[in-house]
Amino acid sequence: MRLHEKSPPEGTLRDWTDARAAQGGTGFVFPEGEPDLGWQELRQTAERIARLLSGKGIAPGESVAVMMPNGRAALECLFGMLYGGFRATVINLAAGPDAIAYALEHSEARFAFVGEGQQGLFDKAAAGRMITRLDPAEPPAQGAPLHSIAPDSHALLMYTSGTTGRPKGVVHTQSSLLAGGWTTAVAHKLTPEDRGLCVLPICHINGLCVTVMGTLVSGGSLAMVPKFSAGRFWAQAGEAGATWFSVVPTIISHLLHSDAAPDAKTCSRLRFGRSASSALAPDVQRAFEDRFGLPVIETMGLTETAAQILSNPLPPAVRKIGSPGIAFGNEAAILAPDLTLAPQGQEGELAVRGPNVMVQYLKNPEATAGTFTPGGWLRTGDLARQDEDGYIFVTGRLKELIIKGGENIAPREIDEALYSHPDVVEAAAFARPCPNYGERVEAAVALRAGSTVAEEELIEICRERIGAFKSPDRVHFLAELPKGPSGKIQRLKLQNANLGGN
Repeated sequence: MRLHEKSPPEGTLRDWTDARAAQGGTGFVFPEGEPDLGWQELRQTAERIARLLSGKGIAPGESVAVMMPNGRAALECLFGMLYGGFRATVINLAAGPDAIAYALEHSEARFAFVGEGQQGLFDKAAAGRMITRLDPAEPPAQGAPLHSIAPDSHALLMYTSGTTGRPKGVVHTQSSLLAGGWTTAVAHKLTPEDRGLCVLPICHINGLCVTVMGTLVSGGSLAMVPKFSAGRFWAQAGEAGATWFSVVPTIISHLLHSDAAPDAKTCSRLRFGRSASSALAPDVQRAFEDRFGLPVIETMGLTETAAQILSNPLPPAVRKIGSPGIAFGNEAAILAPDLTLAPQGQEGELAVRGPNVMVQYLKNPEATAGTFTPGGWLRTGDLARQDEDGYIFVTGRLKELIIKGGENIAPREIDEALYSHPDVVEAAAFARPCPNYGERVEAAVALRAGSTVAEEELIEICRERIGAFKSPDRVHFLAELPKGPSGKIQRLKLQNANLGGN
């Protein structure tokens, strides 16, 4: 099966995996030491795992959880679920026990693939739930069938934070996942000769769709490492023979400020680096390109759109610094407050429509309905404008999400953790600018009279409940938090206030 620039991929993920196996060759390499994974072996393993799942009585479209770090086993389990027509429920390992427990419960997963290093986290999050841990090496039952699947069959369930606090379960189909890989492959002109470098977790939509699905659709190959290392990054790219990579602005900044640098051979092989998930500071982009002589392609994507919706073109076409680019493979528009198309140049809400868009939020028809307009546009919640050349410039957010290192954090999750302390009367989390992560988390609280609770105590509570990544770096103590006429705490006033010391 071939990539077509004008039309999204037809068929299912099973069809495309079969086609790559027939083509042969290496699909994935692992610079940190695991054996290479060829397309033929991957297809065979995926079919075996698919039959293992069906032999357990798991229905087509049923959720099967996976809690594994990047690596060979995670890819085999992922492709096994996709090949078999199951709903791969990828769990964000950095989400914290509360969010993981919610995802396992909400997804109604009865079975899970769990890495050895994640057993403790799984046991804590799954406590009291009947979830069976699967062994991917177990042979399938005799005569276990392959379920029938179609392009509109559910394929992926990925949880993303929202302003309501509770994560929303984004459901993608076989076809929308393929389309997510296709938008990347088309924008970046990926070919079978290309080899990407994946340092982002595949429990994130960027790692899963941009690098893994982009590789499947383009017919190229992918180097995968367990996690990003500034000191090892360029060596990994060189050892793997990478021609491109996808990262987030935080990584661009870490690479820029690291002593490590690519050698001449690695530089000559790399075509571009790709930045996504949050805005890339123009000064950082220019400094990176000046130092390494490698173009950075700024893009934009959402979990709800199987990653990419916008991308700057490759050189020598025009790249506009400060813009995530133009639409490839889908439509992008700016909506006025009445949800009609806004005049060119006017600020409004960025919306997207195309084959890569999710089908629903699982078991949340109200949120699903509120996200789509009658015309089928998916509302992103971002304020933006479009220039005369079609380039989008994001100017703000309608939602109150904190975006730290490309990850969305719902302030309410932090609020609720703070409110778990009996002395906290009022609490609100908010974003502050951060040179390393784009935004960092801070919070303000009002305590009951006479309380002696310390800042570090509240931060530690947050770490225990929601994980260190989402926890505030600072907690400010105020006599009272600012409120609007309705009594609602106003986060923007906190975000823009000079709170000084505690």
